[in-house]
Amino acid sequence: MKIVKNAGTLTRKDLDELLNRRDSDLAEAESLVRTILQDVNQNGDASVLAYTKKFDCPSPMSLKVDPKILQDALENCDPELVATIREAADNIRSFHQEQVEETWWTEPRPGVKLGQKITPLDRVGLYIPGGKAAYPSTVLMTAIPAQVAGVEEIALVSPPGANGEIHAIILATAAILGIQEVYRVGGAQAIAALAYGTETIPGVDKIVGPGNLYVALAKKEVFGKVDIDMIAGPSEIAIIADESANPSYVAADLLSQAEHDEKAASILITTSEVLANQVQDEIQIQLSKLKRQAIIQESLDNYGTIFLTKTLDEAVRLSNLLAPEHLELQMEEPMKWVPKVRHAGAIFIGPYTPEPIGDYFAGPNHTLPTSGTARFASPLGTYDYCKRSSLLFYDQAALSSVSKKVAAFAREEGLDAHANAIERREQS
Repeated sequence: MKIVKNAGTLTRKDLDELLNRRDSDLAEAESLVRTILQDVNQNGDASVLAYTKKFDCPSPMSLKVDPKILQDALENCDPELVATIREAADNIRSFHQEQVEETWWTEPRPGVKLGQKITPLDRVGLYIPGGKAAYPSTVLMTAIPAQVAGVEEIALVSPPGANGEIHAIILATAAILGIQEVYRVGGAQAIAALAYGTETIPGVDKIVGPGNLYVALAKKEVFGKVDIDMIAGPSEIAIIADESANPSYVAADLLSQAEHDEKAASILITTSEVLANQVQDEIQIQLSKLKRQAIIQESLDNYGTIFLTKTLDEAVRLSNLLAPEHLELQMEEPMKWVPKVRHAGAIFIGPYTPEPIGDYFAGPNHTLPTSGTARFASPLGTYDYCKRSSLLFYDQAALSSVSKKVAAFAREEGLDAHANAIERREQS
Protein backbone atom coordinates (compact mmCIF):
# COMPACT_ATOMS: atom_id res chain seq x y z
CA MET A 1 0.00 0.00 0.00
CA LYS A 2 1.32 3.42 -0.89
CA ILE A 3 1.72 6.02 1.88
CA VAL A 4 0.71 9.65 1.32
CA LYS A 5 2.17 12.00 3.93
CA ASN A 6 0.75 15.38 4.96
CA ALA A 7 -2.62 14.33 3.55
CA GLY A 8 -4.63 16.74 5.64
CA THR A 9 -4.69 19.40 2.92
CA LEU A 10 -5.73 17.17 0.03
CA THR A 11 -8.79 18.18 -2.01
CA ARG A 12 -11.51 16.03 -3.54
CA LYS A 13 -9.83 16.45 -6.92
CA ASP A 14 -6.55 15.20 -5.46
CA LEU A 15 -8.34 12.13 -4.08
CA ASP A 16 -10.08 11.46 -7.39
CA GLU A 17 -6.71 11.39 -9.13
CA LEU A 18 -5.12 9.18 -6.47
CA LEU A 19 -8.00 6.70 -6.34
CA ASN A 20 -9.26 6.77 -9.92
CA ARG A 21 -11.17 3.51 -10.39
CA ARG A 22 -13.15 4.50 -13.45
CA ASP A 23 -13.20 2.22 -16.45
CA SER A 24 -11.12 3.89 -19.12
CA ASP A 25 -13.37 2.96 -22.04
CA LEU A 26 -17.01 2.11 -21.46
CA ALA A 27 -18.15 2.60 -25.03
CA GLU A 28 -17.93 -1.08 -26.01
CA ALA A 29 -19.68 -2.29 -22.85
CA GLU A 30 -22.40 0.35 -23.17
CA SER A 31 -23.01 -0.60 -26.78
CA LEU A 32 -23.34 -4.31 -25.90
CA VAL A 33 -25.71 -3.53 -23.04
CA ARG A 34 -27.98 -1.43 -25.26
CA THR A 35 -28.04 -4.24 -27.83
CA ILE A 36 -29.03 -6.77 -25.17
CA LEU A 37 -31.73 -4.53 -23.75
CA GLN A 38 -33.25 -3.87 -27.15
CA ASP A 39 -33.07 -7.54 -28.11
CA VAL A 40 -34.80 -8.72 -24.95
CA ASN A 41 -37.41 -5.99 -25.22
CA GLN A 42 -38.28 -7.15 -28.74
CA ASN A 43 -37.83 -10.92 -28.48
CA GLY A 44 -38.49 -11.77 -24.83
CA ASP A 45 -37.68 -15.26 -23.53
CA ALA A 46 -35.89 -16.34 -26.71
CA SER A 47 -33.29 -13.60 -26.33
CA VAL A 48 -32.95 -14.16 -22.59
CA LEU A 49 -32.21 -17.85 -23.14
CA ALA A 50 -29.81 -17.11 -26.01
CA TYR A 51 -27.75 -14.72 -23.89
CA THR A 52 -27.82 -17.11 -20.95
CA LYS A 53 -26.38 -19.80 -23.21
CA LYS A 54 -23.75 -17.40 -24.54
CA PHE A 55 -22.58 -15.94 -21.23
CA ASP A 56 -23.46 -18.37 -18.43
CA CYS A 57 -24.07 -22.00 -19.35
CA PRO A 58 -24.09 -24.07 -22.55
CA SER A 59 -27.43 -25.75 -21.86
CA PRO A 60 -29.74 -23.36 -20.02
CA MET A 61 -32.72 -24.82 -18.19
CA SER A 62 -36.18 -23.28 -18.10
CA LEU A 63 -36.15 -19.71 -16.83
CA LYS A 64 -38.39 -20.19 -13.80
CA VAL A 65 -37.24 -22.29 -10.85
CA ASP A 66 -39.83 -24.79 -9.63
CA PRO A 67 -40.75 -23.99 -5.99
CA LYS A 68 -40.02 -27.65 -5.16
CA ILE A 69 -36.38 -27.08 -6.15
CA LEU A 70 -36.25 -24.17 -3.70
CA GLN A 71 -37.56 -26.36 -0.90
CA ASP A 72 -35.18 -29.20 -1.80
CA ALA A 73 -32.24 -26.79 -1.65
CA LEU A 74 -33.32 -25.72 1.82
CA GLU A 75 -33.74 -29.28 3.07
CA ASN A 76 -30.28 -30.22 1.76
CA CYS A 77 -28.56 -27.17 3.27
CA ASP A 78 -26.33 -27.45 6.36
CA PRO A 79 -28.70 -27.01 9.34
CA GLU A 80 -26.21 -24.86 11.23
CA LEU A 81 -25.88 -22.51 8.26
CA VAL A 82 -29.67 -22.36 7.93
CA ALA A 83 -29.93 -21.44 11.62
CA THR A 84 -27.36 -18.67 11.14
CA ILE A 85 -29.18 -17.32 8.09
CA ARG A 86 -32.46 -17.32 10.00
CA GLU A 87 -30.87 -15.44 12.91
CA ALA A 88 -29.32 -12.90 10.53
CA ALA A 89 -32.72 -12.52 8.85
CA ASP A 90 -34.33 -11.79 12.22
CA ASN A 91 -31.72 -9.10 12.94
CA ILE A 92 -32.15 -7.53 9.51
CA ARG A 93 -35.94 -7.60 9.77
CA SER A 94 -35.91 -6.03 13.24
CA PHE A 95 -33.65 -3.19 12.09
CA HIS A 96 -35.66 -2.43 8.97
CA GLN A 97 -38.94 -2.38 10.86
CA GLU A 98 -37.62 0.73 12.60
CA GLN A 99 -37.54 2.44 9.19
CA VAL A 100 -41.22 1.96 8.38
CA GLU A 101 -42.93 5.22 7.39
CA GLU A 102 -46.62 5.84 8.04
CA THR A 103 -49.28 7.91 6.35
CA TRP A 104 -49.86 11.19 8.20
CA TRP A 105 -52.23 14.17 8.24
CA THR A 106 -51.94 17.68 9.62
CA GLU A 107 -54.53 20.48 9.88
CA PRO A 108 -52.61 23.77 9.53
CA ARG A 109 -55.76 25.92 9.64
CA PRO A 110 -59.54 25.39 9.78
CA GLY A 111 -60.94 23.64 6.72
CA VAL A 112 -57.54 22.54 5.41
CA LYS A 113 -56.04 19.08 5.78
CA LEU A 114 -52.66 18.16 4.30
CA GLY A 115 -50.72 14.97 4.52
CA GLN A 116 -48.66 12.23 2.97
CA LYS A 117 -49.78 8.74 1.98
CA ILE A 118 -47.23 5.92 2.11
CA THR A 119 -47.82 3.10 -0.38
CA PRO A 120 -45.56 0.08 -0.91
CA LEU A 121 -44.50 -0.69 -4.47
CA ASP A 122 -46.55 -3.39 -6.18
CA ARG A 123 -43.70 -5.45 -7.59
CA VAL A 124 -39.89 -5.41 -7.29
CA GLY A 125 -37.04 -7.39 -8.82
CA LEU A 126 -33.98 -8.51 -6.86
CA TYR A 127 -30.72 -9.04 -8.73
CA ILE A 128 -28.50 -11.51 -6.86
CA PRO A 129 -24.99 -12.02 -8.27
CA GLY A 130 -24.03 -15.63 -8.90
CA GLY A 131 -22.21 -17.92 -11.25
CA LYS A 132 -18.71 -18.17 -9.77
CA ALA A 133 -19.77 -17.10 -6.27
CA ALA A 134 -22.92 -17.02 -4.17
CA TYR A 135 -24.21 -14.24 -1.96
CA PRO A 136 -27.07 -15.32 0.29
CA SER A 137 -26.50 -12.19 2.35
CA THR A 138 -27.61 -10.11 -0.64
CA VAL A 139 -30.86 -12.08 -0.79
CA LEU A 140 -31.49 -11.13 2.84
CA MET A 141 -30.51 -7.48 2.41
CA THR A 142 -32.63 -6.87 -0.68
CA ALA A 143 -35.68 -9.00 0.09
CA ILE A 144 -36.33 -8.32 3.76
CA PRO A 145 -36.77 -4.52 3.49
CA ALA A 146 -39.21 -5.13 0.64
CA GLN A 147 -41.19 -7.57 2.77
CA VAL A 148 -41.19 -5.19 5.72
CA ALA A 149 -42.41 -2.37 3.46
CA GLY A 150 -45.33 -4.50 2.32
CA VAL A 151 -44.33 -5.26 -1.28
CA GLU A 152 -46.65 -8.05 -2.42
CA GLU A 153 -44.69 -9.40 -5.41
CA ILE A 154 -40.96 -10.08 -5.25
CA ALA A 155 -39.10 -11.64 -8.19
CA LEU A 156 -35.53 -12.86 -7.74
CA VAL A 157 -33.10 -13.30 -10.64
CA SER A 158 -29.64 -14.82 -10.43
CA PRO A 159 -27.29 -16.17 -13.11
CA PRO A 160 -26.99 -19.95 -13.33
CA GLY A 161 -23.69 -21.76 -13.11
CA ALA A 162 -22.26 -24.02 -15.81
CA ASN A 163 -24.64 -26.77 -14.67
CA GLY A 164 -27.62 -24.60 -15.52
CA GLU A 165 -28.80 -24.07 -11.94
CA ILE A 166 -28.58 -21.19 -9.49
CA HIS A 167 -26.28 -21.83 -6.53
CA ALA A 168 -28.08 -23.95 -3.92
CA ILE A 169 -27.49 -21.51 -1.05
CA ILE A 170 -29.26 -18.74 -3.02
CA LEU A 171 -32.22 -21.04 -3.59
CA ALA A 172 -32.25 -22.11 0.07
CA THR A 173 -32.18 -18.50 1.29
CA ALA A 174 -35.06 -17.62 -1.01
CA ALA A 175 -37.00 -20.53 0.48
CA ILE A 176 -36.22 -19.35 4.02
CA LEU A 177 -37.74 -15.96 3.17
CA GLY A 178 -40.74 -17.46 1.41
CA ILE A 179 -39.78 -16.12 -2.03
CA GLN A 180 -41.35 -18.40 -4.65
CA GLU A 181 -40.67 -16.44 -7.84
CA VAL A 182 -37.07 -17.16 -8.84
CA TYR A 183 -35.54 -17.07 -12.33
CA ARG A 184 -32.33 -18.52 -13.78
CA VAL A 185 -31.00 -15.44 -15.54
CA GLY A 186 -28.26 -12.91 -14.91
CA GLY A 187 -26.39 -10.07 -16.54
CA ALA A 188 -27.87 -7.28 -18.62
CA GLN A 189 -30.46 -9.72 -19.99
CA ALA A 190 -31.89 -10.19 -16.49
CA ILE A 191 -32.21 -6.44 -16.02
CA ALA A 192 -33.93 -6.18 -19.40
CA ALA A 193 -36.37 -8.96 -18.53
CA LEU A 194 -37.28 -7.31 -15.24
CA ALA A 195 -37.64 -3.87 -16.82
CA TYR A 196 -39.60 -4.78 -19.94
CA GLY A 197 -41.13 -8.13 -19.03
CA THR A 198 -41.06 -11.30 -21.12
CA GLU A 199 -43.46 -14.20 -21.70
CA THR A 200 -42.19 -15.84 -18.52
CA ILE A 201 -40.91 -12.94 -16.40
CA PRO A 202 -43.45 -10.18 -15.68
CA GLY A 203 -41.98 -6.70 -15.52
CA VAL A 204 -41.38 -4.96 -12.19
CA ASP A 205 -41.59 -1.43 -10.82
CA LYS A 206 -38.12 -1.33 -9.30
CA ILE A 207 -34.85 -3.27 -9.63
CA VAL A 208 -32.43 -3.53 -6.71
CA GLY A 209 -29.23 -5.41 -6.05
CA PRO A 210 -25.55 -5.26 -7.05
CA GLY A 211 -23.89 -6.74 -10.12
CA ASN A 212 -20.96 -6.46 -12.49
CA LEU A 213 -20.26 -3.62 -14.92
CA TYR A 214 -22.85 -4.86 -17.41
CA VAL A 215 -25.54 -5.09 -14.76
CA ALA A 216 -24.74 -1.60 -13.51
CA LEU A 217 -24.85 -0.15 -17.03
CA ALA A 218 -28.12 -1.95 -17.76
CA LYS A 219 -29.71 -0.58 -14.60
CA LYS A 220 -28.59 2.89 -15.61
CA GLU A 221 -30.15 2.46 -19.08
CA VAL A 222 -33.56 1.23 -17.85
CA PHE A 223 -33.90 3.87 -15.14
CA GLY A 224 -37.00 5.86 -15.98
CA LYS A 225 -38.79 2.84 -17.34
CA VAL A 226 -38.42 1.42 -13.84
CA ASP A 227 -36.82 2.70 -10.66
CA ILE A 228 -33.47 1.38 -9.42
CA ASP A 229 -31.74 1.47 -6.06
CA MET A 230 -28.33 2.78 -7.13
CA ILE A 231 -25.53 2.25 -9.61
CA ALA A 232 -22.99 0.45 -7.47
CA GLY A 233 -19.27 0.61 -8.15
CA PRO A 234 -16.39 -1.38 -6.66
CA SER A 235 -16.38 -1.80 -2.90
CA GLU A 236 -14.34 0.40 -0.56
CA ILE A 237 -13.42 0.82 3.07
CA ALA A 238 -11.81 3.71 4.93
CA ILE A 239 -10.48 3.30 8.44
CA ILE A 240 -9.66 6.28 10.64
CA ALA A 241 -7.21 5.19 13.32
CA ASP A 242 -4.86 6.69 15.88
CA GLU A 243 -1.94 5.21 17.79
CA SER A 244 -4.32 3.29 20.07
CA ALA A 245 -5.60 1.10 17.22
CA ASN A 246 -4.64 -2.56 16.97
CA PRO A 247 -2.64 -2.96 13.73
CA SER A 248 -3.76 -6.58 13.39
CA TYR A 249 -7.43 -5.55 13.40
CA VAL A 250 -6.86 -2.69 10.98
CA ALA A 251 -4.95 -4.89 8.54
CA ALA A 252 -7.58 -7.62 8.68
CA ASP A 253 -10.36 -5.16 7.91
CA LEU A 254 -8.48 -3.61 4.99
CA LEU A 255 -7.90 -7.08 3.56
CA SER A 256 -11.56 -8.00 3.97
CA GLN A 257 -12.56 -5.38 1.40
CA ALA A 258 -9.61 -5.92 -0.93
CA GLU A 259 -10.71 -9.51 -1.54
CA HIS A 260 -13.96 -8.37 -3.21
CA ASP A 261 -12.29 -7.58 -6.52
CA GLU A 262 -9.24 -6.01 -8.11
CA LYS A 263 -10.82 -2.54 -8.11
CA ALA A 264 -11.82 -2.53 -4.43
CA ALA A 265 -10.20 0.29 -2.45
CA SER A 266 -8.80 -0.19 1.06
CA ILE A 267 -7.82 3.07 2.73
CA LEU A 268 -6.27 3.84 6.10
CA ILE A 269 -6.28 7.40 7.41
CA THR A 270 -4.11 7.72 10.49
CA THR A 271 -2.24 10.20 12.63
CA SER A 272 0.40 7.57 13.50
CA GLU A 273 3.25 6.69 11.15
CA VAL A 274 4.18 3.90 13.56
CA LEU A 275 0.72 2.36 13.13
CA ALA A 276 0.98 2.78 9.36
CA ASN A 277 4.18 0.74 9.26
CA GLN A 278 2.78 -1.89 11.61
CA VAL A 279 -0.30 -2.27 9.43
CA GLN A 280 1.90 -2.72 6.35
CA ASP A 281 3.72 -5.56 8.10
CA GLU A 282 0.50 -7.16 9.33
CA ILE A 283 -1.00 -7.11 5.85
CA GLN A 284 1.86 -9.18 4.50
CA ILE A 285 1.62 -11.68 7.35
CA GLN A 286 -2.14 -12.13 7.01
CA LEU A 287 -2.20 -12.03 3.22
CA SER A 288 0.02 -15.10 2.99
CA LYS A 289 -2.73 -17.15 4.67
CA LEU A 290 -5.68 -16.00 2.53
CA LYS A 291 -7.20 -17.75 -0.49
CA ARG A 292 -7.77 -14.77 -2.78
CA GLN A 293 -4.19 -13.51 -2.63
CA ALA A 294 -3.91 -12.47 -6.27
CA ILE A 295 -7.08 -10.38 -6.18
CA ILE A 296 -6.14 -8.79 -2.86
CA GLN A 297 -2.60 -7.98 -3.98
CA GLU A 298 -3.78 -6.29 -7.17
CA SER A 299 -6.37 -4.31 -5.25
CA LEU A 300 -3.83 -3.13 -2.68
CA ASP A 301 -1.18 -2.37 -5.31
CA ASN A 302 -3.53 -0.18 -7.34
CA TYR A 303 -5.92 1.33 -4.81
CA GLY A 304 -4.63 0.53 -1.33
CA THR A 305 -3.56 3.80 0.29
CA ILE A 306 -2.44 5.01 3.72
CA PHE A 307 -3.00 8.71 4.33
CA LEU A 308 -1.03 10.30 7.16
CA THR A 309 -2.60 13.36 8.78
CA LYS A 310 -1.44 15.59 11.63
CA THR A 311 -4.71 15.46 13.57
CA LEU A 312 -7.87 13.41 13.79
CA ASP A 313 -9.84 16.46 12.68
CA GLU A 314 -7.85 16.39 9.44
CA ALA A 315 -8.48 12.65 9.18
CA VAL A 316 -12.24 13.08 9.50
CA ARG A 317 -12.18 15.92 6.99
CA LEU A 318 -10.36 13.67 4.52
CA SER A 319 -12.83 10.87 5.11
CA ASN A 320 -15.74 13.23 4.44
CA LEU A 321 -14.15 14.12 1.11
CA LEU A 322 -13.85 10.42 0.27
CA ALA A 323 -17.45 9.69 1.37
CA PRO A 324 -16.60 5.98 1.69
CA GLU A 325 -19.01 3.09 1.41
CA HIS A 326 -17.74 1.68 4.72
CA LEU A 327 -16.06 3.77 7.41
CA GLU A 328 -14.47 2.33 10.54
CA LEU A 329 -13.54 4.47 13.53
CA GLN A 330 -10.70 2.83 15.42
CA MET A 331 -9.47 5.46 17.84
CA GLU A 332 -9.85 6.40 21.48
CA GLU A 333 -13.40 7.56 22.24
CA PRO A 334 -14.72 6.81 18.73
CA MET A 335 -18.28 7.77 19.66
CA LYS A 336 -17.37 11.41 20.08
CA TRP A 337 -16.22 11.55 16.46
CA VAL A 338 -19.45 10.17 14.97
CA PRO A 339 -21.20 13.60 14.82
CA LYS A 340 -18.31 14.94 12.73
CA VAL A 341 -18.75 12.25 10.07
CA ARG A 342 -20.95 13.75 7.36
CA HIS A 343 -20.50 11.34 4.48
CA ALA A 344 -20.33 7.54 4.79
CA GLY A 345 -22.55 4.67 3.74
CA ALA A 346 -22.17 2.86 7.06
CA ILE A 347 -20.11 3.78 10.14
CA PHE A 348 -18.53 1.00 12.20
CA ILE A 349 -17.63 2.30 15.64
CA GLY A 350 -14.82 0.91 17.76
CA PRO A 351 -12.33 -1.96 17.42
CA TYR A 352 -14.91 -4.71 17.90
CA THR A 353 -17.22 -3.66 15.07
CA PRO A 354 -15.47 -4.99 11.96
CA GLU A 355 -17.06 -4.32 8.60
CA PRO A 356 -18.05 -7.98 7.97
CA ILE A 357 -20.44 -7.90 10.96
CA GLY A 358 -22.46 -5.45 8.87
CA ASP A 359 -22.16 -7.52 5.71
CA TYR A 360 -23.85 -10.53 7.24
CA PHE A 361 -25.44 -10.25 10.61
CA ALA A 362 -25.90 -7.02 12.56
CA GLY A 363 -29.06 -5.78 10.84
CA PRO A 364 -28.35 -2.54 8.93
CA ASN A 365 -28.32 -2.98 5.18
CA HIS A 366 -25.09 -3.83 3.41
CA THR A 367 -26.25 -2.39 0.06
CA LEU A 368 -24.46 0.94 0.34
CA PRO A 369 -23.52 3.93 -1.84
CA THR A 370 -20.06 3.61 -3.38
CA SER A 371 -17.55 5.77 -5.24
CA GLY A 372 -18.21 8.90 -3.20
CA THR A 373 -21.97 8.83 -3.71
CA ALA A 374 -22.46 8.68 0.06
CA ARG A 375 -22.30 12.49 -0.24
CA PHE A 376 -25.91 12.36 -1.44
CA ALA A 377 -27.11 8.73 -1.28
CA SER A 378 -28.15 6.37 1.52
CA PRO A 379 -28.10 2.64 2.26
CA LEU A 380 -30.87 0.51 0.84
CA GLY A 381 -33.79 0.50 3.27
CA THR A 382 -37.47 -0.06 3.80
CA TYR A 383 -38.10 3.47 2.51
CA ASP A 384 -36.75 2.45 -0.92
CA TYR A 385 -39.68 0.09 -1.44
CA CYS A 386 -42.38 2.71 -0.82
CA LYS A 387 -43.61 5.78 -2.60
CA ARG A 388 -45.19 8.89 -1.18
CA SER A 389 -48.34 10.64 -2.38
CA SER A 390 -49.26 14.12 -1.18
CA LEU A 391 -52.74 14.51 0.35
CA LEU A 392 -54.72 17.78 0.09
CA PHE A 393 -58.19 18.73 1.31
CA TYR A 394 -59.82 22.20 1.37
CA ASP A 395 -63.41 22.86 2.32
CA GLN A 396 -65.38 25.63 0.59
CA ALA A 397 -64.63 28.32 3.15
CA ALA A 398 -60.91 27.55 3.21
CA LEU A 399 -60.66 27.75 -0.59
CA SER A 400 -62.69 30.96 -0.71
CA SER A 401 -60.36 32.63 1.77
CA VAL A 402 -57.37 32.30 -0.58
CA SER A 403 -58.94 32.08 -4.05
CA LYS A 404 -58.08 35.63 -5.14
CA LYS A 405 -54.43 35.20 -4.13
CA VAL A 406 -54.09 31.88 -5.94
CA ALA A 407 -55.83 33.11 -9.09
CA ALA A 408 -53.55 36.15 -9.19
CA PHE A 409 -50.51 33.92 -8.71
CA ALA A 410 -51.61 31.72 -11.65
CA ARG A 411 -52.18 34.71 -13.94
CA GLU A 412 -48.73 36.04 -13.08
CA GLU A 413 -47.39 32.84 -14.65
CA GLY A 414 -49.63 33.29 -17.68
CA LEU A 415 -51.83 30.32 -16.80
CA ASP A 416 -55.34 31.70 -16.89
CA ALA A 417 -56.92 28.22 -17.07
CA HIS A 418 -55.42 27.57 -13.65
CA ALA A 419 -56.94 30.79 -12.38
CA ASN A 420 -60.25 29.84 -13.95
CA ALA A 421 -60.29 26.51 -12.10
CA ILE A 422 -60.07 28.45 -8.83
CA GLU A 423 -62.55 31.19 -9.74
CA ARG A 424 -65.22 28.76 -10.98
CA ARG A 425 -65.66 27.61 -7.38
CA GLU A 426 -66.33 31.20 -6.33
CA GLN A 427 -68.98 31.67 -9.01
CA SER A 428 -71.04 28.60 -8.16
